[in-house]
Amino acid sequence: MPSATTAGTPAPHRPSHRWWVLATVALAQLMVVLDATIVNIAMPSAQADLGFSDNDRQWVVTAYALAFGSLLLLGGRLSDILGRRRTFLVGLVGFAGASAMGGAAQSFEMLVAARALQGVFGALLAPSALAVLTTTFTDPKERGRAFGVFGAIAGMGGAVGLLLGGYLTENFDWRWNLYVNLIFAAVALVAGAILLPRGEQTRRQSLDVPGVLLGSTGLFALVYGFSQAEPRGWDSAWTWGPLVASVVLIVAFVLWQRRAPQPLLPMHVVLDRDRGAAYVAILVAGSGMFGVFLFLTYYLQSSMGYSPMTTGLAFLPMVIAIVITAQVSNNITLPRFGPKVLVPVGLATSAVGMMWFTQLASDSTYATDVMPGLILMGIGMGSTMPPSFQLATLGVEPRYAGVASAMVSTSQQVGGAIGTAVLNTLAATAATTYVSTHQPADAAVMAEAAIHSYDVAYLWSAGFFLAGTVVTALLFRTRGDREARLAPPVQDGPVDDATVV
Repeated sequence: MPSATTAGTPAPHRPSHRWWVLATVALAQLMVVLDATIVNIAMPSAQADLGFSDNDRQWVVTAYALAFGSLLLLGGRLSDILGRRRTFLVGLVGFAGASAMGGAAQSFEMLVAARALQGVFGALLAPSALAVLTTTFTDPKERGRAFGVFGAIAGMGGAVGLLLGGYLTENFDWRWNLYVNLIFAAVALVAGAILLPRGEQTRRQSLDVPGVLLGSTGLFALVYGFSQAEPRGWDSAWTWGPLVASVVLIVAFVLWQRRAPQPLLPMHVVLDRDRGAAYVAILVAGSGMFGVFLFLTYYLQSSMGYSPMTTGLAFLPMVIAIVITAQVSNNITLPRFGPKVLVPVGLATSAVGMMWFTQLASDSTYATDVMPGLILMGIGMGSTMPPSFQLATLGVEPRYAGVASAMVSTSQQVGGAIGTAVLNTLAATAATTYVSTHQPADAAVMAEAAIHSYDVAYLWSAGFFLAGTVVTALLFRTRGDREARLAPPVQDGPVDDATVV
């Protein structure tokens, strides 16, 4: 294999419109990522309009997460079998249709069904988008720029969702938080139909049905179990039952994949050390970032009195820092220092940003107390996400690009589910303990209890990032090891990733 970029991948003719392809798939990725947070801003208005209870409202978020997280591996494999262009376009049409259904919902049940359908088609769309990028950009410098853009969108999508959701809710109606997807999808659909190559070579392969059943139900049980931790508690059978079942199903899935003739997820895709470290980094980033998006949003609105629109604008410094750092990291620092240095440094910087937020108090100011932490988080995410996205699909054969891309989204989704469940539980426990030890529980005590609970969440988020720092520093190969792996003697033929873990 002549280079890190072309490992396991032939060097096809580079299409002249490849940067427009990047813009197209990036727009689709933005639509999928921001949909995880944009609906949160609209929730109070939707609840008042449709009349569902506080206990039921979690399903508007959970339905999307369950369908999306559990079907990603299947969506990635279908893109390998049916072709990326076809699954990308079908995913766009389906996602747009589900969004229109949700925007027009006249009942709680209709809204939840629409959110679940969004997750189904998002699971088809997201892996296809990244797989298109993986097979389009093979030149090292161009690949770095492309993945810098794509990774930046993955890192800032949640913040963009808060900003856009706040604007649409304040100036239009909560339904436009779903209708706006029709605009994104229409532009991406037209561009994709024109730009994505036709006649893509696909191989006739049978679908690994036992693998689909084991993998999808295992991921479903995992996401469901964590989603029940907040409303039902960690001592509930509705929490631990699915989590235990997920462990059993995922172990059975791995054992089956090692012997399946055409596995859903070939083990060499995830057992490579660099790719495995990239998946870990994405999972940690997904779990830790909820300490920012969730609890800092609460703080800005409840403690500082910001409106939804102003809250979204408050995240802009982080978005700008991610965009700038993403391009610098993928094009300058990654080639110079390698992922073994860059990704752990990015995760450590994010940990410092979370620690910064633990100093927030009821009388803190935005410019001196909030914004520096957001900038640190932006630098950390910009140094972590784009390189991890690039390495997570590096060296994968084109026929496995879809499922390798699906593992990226799966890691991010599972990380988000874990982060939401664990941090919410820790914060709620901290708030309860604070109130019980500071009686009488007047308004001032309740306000301080909320801020204390956020501090606990920030501290644990920092712990997630520090743990990821250590694990990725140990897993990523050194530059010499990577070059030796990717440049064997020509006569020896390609290296099997499964043998070089």
